[in-house]
Amino acid sequence: MSRDDDVYRQYIDGEWTDGTGEETFHSENPATGERIGEFRRGTEADVDRAVAAAEAAFEEWSALSHVDRAEYLWDIYHELKQRHEELGEIVSKECGKEISEGKADVTEAWHMVEWAAGDARHPKGDVVPSEIPSKDAYMRRRPRGVVGCITPWNFPVAIPFWHMAVALVEGNTVVWKPAEQTPWCAQVVAEMFEDAGIPDGVFNMVQGYGDAGSAVVEDDRVDTVLFTGSAEVGQGIASKVGGEPGKLAACEMGGKNGIVITEEADLDVAVHSAVMSSFKTTGQRCVSSERLIVHEEVYDEFKQRFVANAERVAVGDPLDEDTFMGPLIEAEHVEKVSRYNQLARDEGVNVLVDREELEPEEIPEGHEDGHWVGPFVYEADAHENLRCTHEEVFGPHVALLKYGGDIDEAVEIHNDTDYGLAGAIISEDYRQINRYRDTAEVGLAYGNLPCIGAEVQLPFGGVKKSGNGYPSAREVIEAVTERTAWTLNNSTEIEMAQGLSADIKTRED
Repeated sequence: MSRDDDVYRQYIDGEWTDGTGEETFHSENPATGERIGEFRRGTEADVDRAVAAAEAAFEEWSALSHVDRAEYLWDIYHELKQRHEELGEIVSKECGKEISEGKADVTEAWHMVEWAAGDARHPKGDVVPSEIPSKDAYMRRRPRGVVGCITPWNFPVAIPFWHMAVALVEGNTVVWKPAEQTPWCAQVVAEMFEDAGIPDGVFNMVQGYGDAGSAVVEDDRVDTVLFTGSAEVGQGIASKVGGEPGKLAACEMGGKNGIVITEEADLDVAVHSAVMSSFKTTGQRCVSSERLIVHEEVYDEFKQRFVANAERVAVGDPLDEDTFMGPLIEAEHVEKVSRYNQLARDEGVNVLVDREELEPEEIPEGHEDGHWVGPFVYEADAHENLRCTHEEVFGPHVALLKYGGDIDEAVEIHNDTDYGLAGAIISEDYRQINRYRDTAEVGLAYGNLPCIGAEVQLPFGGVKKSGNGYPSAREVIEAVTERTAWTLNNSTEIEMAQGLSADIKTRED
């Protein structure tokens, strides 16, 4: 059973277990402050057991065909679809996203499972022409082994399947450490793997905090680490794993993302895109936009319209379909966002919207203990090196930055951060769009769209401090498989490329 005395357990080596530790932790509804469930906190010893189980299961699992491995995921695909409404509500209750986003999280999960399982029947490897007509040259892939997956709270169902679905279909085994803020969602995912009958040890889940995640990263038996989360943690993982020969990490991290709105922008598209990018998920997406870079010719009108929307954006109960913004994830994050709002004031910006402390009537009845904060919008000098315009806040904290030059100036401002995850350009001039496309330092780019959203068949990751890999879709295959370049001689003679002599020469007696 996944619960014992109303405390949820770990899932290791095909069984639910209390683990070795005595500590538990609680999940909380960020909109109400109410406790959702109690969970066993995993220890380093629990991770050790999970990795050992994954290592032991690898040989038999990897010996199956891609298609046979995918069959287990098809069962999960159907369960995700059948439980769409229910699971969407669970996501909204546990991480605070408004209900359409909660449901979309589940939809994205089944899309990822569908993509990974369907890919099992797609061609694998490449045939490469050889210089020598009698030789065949081609590439094959094989699974790396044990994959450690560390996932965030803001997409508690979708992102785990970004990591695990491909890793499993490619023949790896998995040890998963989900975010401590959303253990209920993780529990549901683990129960799906149990329901699918996946062999013991192939999938393992250890709930807990950073010490459990560190144990996954540091275990020598873990061949690949897939991480999605904060830049600080991801950079630590990348540095640690990068120093270990034969071990790989693919880390997708945060950003200080910008939208360039040129003098050729359709302002209806611009305002709509900016509001979506800045305030969806209460600004708690790694691709959320905290910097709006607006040309002076359209700046005043854009500012007026964006500010009017920010002042009216509906903050409320995530389960209410009229809500646009739910709460922040936890009290500590409210404190962080508040600190950055105050930092902006201290750095002398011109505050345009300050809904940090919502009016009492804005907070739904029975939700007084939720983690509420509203939009905070200001204008600042685009060329000044302010902390508030360069450091990631991960909340509804938005700077308007005016520029007066050409598209190159806009992109220069856009690129002036340590991050490079996502960005967008709003323009009706294709030359401006193409210039942005060619010079913006981002891993994800959008034209005349919000700076959010990802279809599962596209790689998701960034450059600079935003990432060192793409732990999703097609690109994650690179991280969880090894390539072998094969050359096969079909002749009884040996002939070498590059004109290398194959003659064996001996000295005369």
